[in-house]
Amino acid sequence: MSKLTLGTHPFLLGFDQLERLVERTAKSENGYPPYNIEQTGENAFRITLAVAGFGDDDLSITVEDRQLVVRGRQTEEATDRIFLHRGIAARQFQRTFLLAEGVEVSGAQLENGLLHLDLARAMPDSIVQTIKIDKG
Repeated sequence: MSKLTLGTHPFLLGFDQLERLVERTAKSENGYPPYNIEQTGENAFRITLAVAGFGDDDLSITVEDRQLVVRGRQTEEATDRIFLHRGIAARQFQRTFLLAEGVEVSGAQLENGLLHLDLARAMPDSIVQTIKIDKG
């Protein structure tokens, strides 16, 4: 007897990509930078990332194949500074969030070391859809 997985269950047609999305999310999870996700409205969300030390030019935000990808890369300034202790890391990062179908990024702002990404879910005009039968 074979084991039924979520993507192969006969009542869940078209959800075969869900398992791949969950696996991809689990693999990309690390702790930097820390973030919050909050619901700001019935169909609105905000992701806030702590990106202290990063400027507008150091950050890039893209949506690739329903994935919101935030990348940060600081340029190392060539100076004659000698650090006795360097506790503020200038490391690069990539943080990925999977977006549900219909969720779009509506804006982004950087203030006080926090990057705010506003998301909105487009609601269909009607939740109930009637399917007509073609008479062939």
